[in-house]
Amino acid sequence: MAEETIYEGPITMTRKGIGFFSVEGQDEDLLIPKEWANHALSGDIVKVAPTGMYQDPMGRMPPRASGKVLEIVSRARETFVGTLIEEDGLTMLTPDYKKMYVPLVILDRGAAELGDKVLVRLGEWAADKEYPLGTVLEVIGKAGVHDVEMRALALGQGFSSDFPPGVVTDAQLLEKNGGVILVEEAKNPKRRDFRNVATCTIDPFDAKDFDDALSVQKLPNGDIEVGVHIADVSFFVKPGTELDKEAIARATSVYLVDRTIPMLPEVLSNDLCSLKPDEDRLAVSAVFTLDSDANILDTWFGETVIHSDKRFTYENAQEVLDAGSGTMYEELSTLLALSKKIRARRAAKGAIEFDTAEVKVELDATGKPIAVHLKERKATNLLIEDFMLLANEAVAKHLSKLTSNGGPHFYSLYRVHDAPDTDRIENLANLLRVMGYHLKTSGSGAVTGAELNKLMESVKGKPEEYLVKMATLRSMSKAIYTTRNIGHFGLAFDFYTHFTSPIRRYPDLVIHRLIKAHAGGDPITPAEMQSFDKLAIHASEREVAASDAERDSIKMKQVEFLAGRIGEEFDAVISGVTERGLYVELNETHADGMINVRNVGDDFFEYEEKQYRLVGKRTHKAYQLGDPIKVKLTAARIAEKELDFVPA
Repeated sequence: MAEETIYEGPITMTRKGIGFFSVEGQDEDLLIPKEWANHALSGDIVKVAPTGMYQDPMGRMPPRASGKVLEIVSRARETFVGTLIEEDGLTMLTPDYKKMYVPLVILDRGAAELGDKVLVRLGEWAADKEYPLGTVLEVIGKAGVHDVEMRALALGQGFSSDFPPGVVTDAQLLEKNGGVILVEEAKNPKRRDFRNVATCTIDPFDAKDFDDALSVQKLPNGDIEVGVHIADVSFFVKPGTELDKEAIARATSVYLVDRTIPMLPEVLSNDLCSLKPDEDRLAVSAVFTLDSDANILDTWFGETVIHSDKRFTYENAQEVLDAGSGTMYEELSTLLALSKKIRARRAAKGAIEFDTAEVKVELDATGKPIAVHLKERKATNLLIEDFMLLANEAVAKHLSKLTSNGGPHFYSLYRVHDAPDTDRIENLANLLRVMGYHLKTSGSGAVTGAELNKLMESVKGKPEEYLVKMATLRSMSKAIYTTRNIGHFGLAFDFYTHFTSPIRRYPDLVIHRLIKAHAGGDPITPAEMQSFDKLAIHASEREVAASDAERDSIKMKQVEFLAGRIGEEFDAVISGVTERGLYVELNETHADGMINVRNVGDDFFEYEEKQYRLVGKRTHKAYQLGDPIKVKLTAARIAEKELDFVPA
């Protein structure tokens, strides 16, 4: 290979400080040994030069193509959350972020004490020094305290509950004048008035912000008009304001196990924009005229004023439907009948029905977990989902048509989902084969949504159902925001965007502005459009950070919930196999943990990679992916969010 070949891109680092760098067109990543990583951290954009084959001096792995980091172009993260400890007379931060493979040296800890959780900015890391320096930015509190740990999780991903002073000022003004402004705008003749049409919201019982409402009415000719009404956040949040700048920076709300860190101040998210019952509210709406088979006969998009008659929880609405009578029974049953037809049409096109149960952790007043259960998805959850998807798809088509002429409005934002990578599908098919399932793929290794649905159907109600669904989900591409439309594989849509949640997602707010601009409202400037690409990357990145924080908060509470049950036995399924041991997932709580290979049994266990199993050399006892297993809990490390098990 020519010496001058230099690649640029993101590096992935392991806990041991070994790096991996992927080169387009090459099957195997370049290995970056610790001594050649040049202090790069996971996610950093780096310049890498290939260095030929690397021979592990300890002989733990076969020779493989390697590289050397020449330069760090940009850091993926500048701040780290962790706990302060003392070592060899130095104050150190042990970071919570597992891919941060070194501690940071803190020269001045200020008011912080040992054992505190703190937020630290990464400082200088001299070439000849083993550890970087760090500066304390914020003392979060004592490690191990519920509130401290939750704030630490959020801050670790770059989310803070506190709004900057400029935003607080804007919010206070809205608290004072927002109500009057809203009443005035509701009289605006250009807004289509839906206040006399039966309208409701259906949300989780603990929802504070209602960003979508549905209206329904039968038209004289027998057709049905359904309005998908979405909170008009863009009326209150104007481009360039402090509110808008902060909303861009956050890009999303974060839902931790015990709190919401909102994208917008509460006066907007829980009050002025929230589609509360019995109050006039401003909306941007997608209004559909449907026949009795849910075929779309006509669509209209624009600004509206609505008045929700009823705030349902999913459970309330389900009770009305099950009872066959009650508040808005006629409207709900009409919506349900239509939604089933919309869903069936989507399934016929190959939309994948993942329908994985979500874990819900119940906490007491002090934040202590008292129960872990799976959220049940009712017909009313699906009903809302069907109409939201219908609106998102229709809006994406509408904007795509308007932006395809290359005129001044030539950009839109899409939510896209690429077809899965053929290598990953091949790995999934192998894994499923070992578990006794067949996934049909084409000669090139591609898979259809219809085949994935067959697989989902075949595992329903079996112990390995959750595992198979999770493995399939992990083999999918990630959905992202972009200005270049490639369609949405998972939903089987050619056009898709996010329109229905502007209270908690910034891209939806942009879509609302685009709808208004195309209808003759404030134009979107070319400069704003030029920023869409950057915004799409940023929103996709913040979405991942938010979901990591949410997942970590659930994981931490699952571990805490089980910490009081050490020594107990649980039914589980083997969810992963490596040379290090077995990963297991408990059936009851979906908490996962590990059985170290040393503790698997009284034998020497060898890892058979192709079969996804560990086999005892003497006893030939095999532990295979997907096998049910009874396990005993031996340790629960709350701070690390880790559980240890042994076979029972």
